[in-house]
Amino acid sequence: MEDGVGKTLRDARKLDLAEVESSTRIRIRFLRALEDEDWEALPGETYTRAFIRTYADFLRLDGALLAERYRRDAGVSPRKRLPRIEPDPIAPAERRRRWAAPSPRILAAIATVGLVAVAIVIGTTSGGGGRSEAPRPDRAGDGGRQAGGGQARQTPKPGVSLRLSARAEVWVCLLGSAGQPLVDGQILTTGGEAGPFRSGSFTVSFGNGEVSMTVNGQQARIPATSSPVGYSIGAGGELRELPEGERPTCT
Repeated sequence: MEDGVGKTLRDARKLDLAEVESSTRIRIRFLRALEDEDWEALPGETYTRAFIRTYADFLRLDGALLAERYRRDAGVSPRKRLPRIEPDPIAPAERRRRWAAPSPRILAAIATVGLVAVAIVIGTTSGGGGRSEAPRPDRAGDGGRQAGGGQARQTPKPGVSLRLSARAEVWVCLLGSAGQPLVDGQILTTGGEAGPFRSGSFTVSFGNGEVSMTVNGQQARIPATSSPVGYSIGAGGELRELPEGERPTCT
């Protein structure tokens, strides 16, 4: 009969737990809980499996196999795909108020402003010489340059840009807007980078806070913590910290 997950980890360890903590960035109390199979002392089954994989891989064991054995022995159901988190900070009641039909007085004011704008445009286009010329299409061979000699303006790419950089070893699970894994439960070593990625939005989980996250060229603030954290990054680049149940797992 095969040994349990905790005994397998404990028997394979030849170092002090303090040395393991320093290398894996997993707190000693979590390492001890893994070896004792004290699952209630760990921060949820998502991170329990991630910690088992990290600890086992450090001990040169099969981390994926031990994480699956934990799932089976502890009676944890297989991972379900998390629903896509859409960036929508507006509450339903607020959304209904925002889209309420305008009053007749407001409609009349809008119509008046529109007529004035049309009159201004007609007067501007017909006052200089009686006829306006349609813009000439770019001629072949212009090399993408406008008439003034400058480069044609490039349309910005849609979506959010994201780059990750590890200050120390950190476990990462990053999903794009369609739920596809971009960093599939991997460990970034110290100084390691991932990205840049571009997507309509992102959800991400970190095994600890030892990571820098650059969103649309701006440095995001992540607290330096040894505990797991997770975020959603909306279409405008806004960050929202996720509770444990909403963080992606990649397992």
